[in-house]
Amino acid sequence: MARLDIAIWPGSGSISTVSGSTPFGLYDNDIVYVSESLKVADFCAKKLGYPITDIEMQDIQFYACFEEAVTEYGAQVNQFRIRETMLDVKGYSTGSSFTGKNITSTLGAQIAIAENYGTEAGSGGNVTYKSGSVTLEKNQQDYNLQTLWAADNEDGKRIVVTKVFFEATPAITRFFDPYVGTGAGAQQMMSGFGWGGMSPGINFLLMPVYADVLRMQAIEFNDQIRKSAFSFQLRNNDLKLFPRPSVTGEKVWFEYYVEAERNDPLRSNDYGNNGEGVISDYSNVPLTNLAYKEINSVGKQWIWKYAAALAKELLGAVRSKYGSIPIPNSEVSLDGATLKSEAASEKEYLLTQLRETLEATSRQRQLEMKREESENLQQSLNRVPLKIYIG
Repeated sequence: MARLDIAIWPGSGSISTVSGSTPFGLYDNDIVYVSESLKVADFCAKKLGYPITDIEMQDIQFYACFEEAVTEYGAQVNQFRIRETMLDVKGYSTGSSFTGKNITSTLGAQIAIAENYGTEAGSGGNVTYKSGSVTLEKNQQDYNLQTLWAADNEDGKRIVVTKVFFEATPAITRFFDPYVGTGAGAQQMMSGFGWGGMSPGINFLLMPVYADVLRMQAIEFNDQIRKSAFSFQLRNNDLKLFPRPSVTGEKVWFEYYVEAERNDPLRSNDYGNNGEGVISDYSNVPLTNLAYKEINSVGKQWIWKYAAALAKELLGAVRSKYGSIPIPNSEVSLDGATLKSEAASEKEYLLTQLRETLEATSRQRQLEMKREESENLQQSLNRVPLKIYIG
């Protein structure tokens, strides 16, 4: 029986009332969304028992449930995309939306992480390596590089010394020795390749560049071990030389970087944006609400069911305002609590189903499925009998 003090669903809505009636108006300009709002309202009302029972809701409440269902679906999809692509997009500009775009997996983040190890190993990284020197004093064995060099050249910032040199002869001058040429014929051949007087002129093979690099590295490593004029001990930027220098004025060179630059968490992993306007975490990945007209039928079916669950929850809240209503000689108990309980279970079921479906399409799960498919196929092929060859 209808109650005069509560608005009752009249059985249909009007398309003219959809736009401007939703709480946020996110899809008011989506023609497909607006036209389907009436169908969703009718679907929800019938799921709640209309026309056998009165539904104490207005059309705008059904539209609100529909809008929330669409945004919840989009939120779940976007959350999944963030989890899948965070490592690929972190540090990228927030200036353009990723919604509806295919994000290609890259090694950018892994390389950025590896660069820190490269810095420590002296084989790469994104920290600037610099060179410095100290002038030796006769019979002076100890030199504080922090005081003698960093105080004036790095404004007192702490430095990390990676290598120490003593007038090391550049490897390139010995690898390409201009005096090794043997005969005019060899020199003419070298000139023909644009190498002029560089040699070894006795080598008639073209060698890849990496062979030259490896040879130079071997020469430098040999110098460090066998040809150093001094050995040294370095602790806390205190350089101790062995043996004591015998003259004044010679220099010891060293390679270093500034410790603060290595430890700066904001340095250069941001595609040249100086750390501003870039994706830093979950909160600023540029994803927008999905366009309802572009959601496929599978997604729309989930949205309709979720909207019905929201409508049931809302109707339960309305009916929970009063535990019962009086009628002549008795009273009627309302089912608000039951409706809210059922709605909560339905919402949880739908969310779990959607999350499991999204997880099944994850990059990792898809690769696992391909691997299982390949292994199963191989097992099947192993059981195929081989043909008998008759010579």
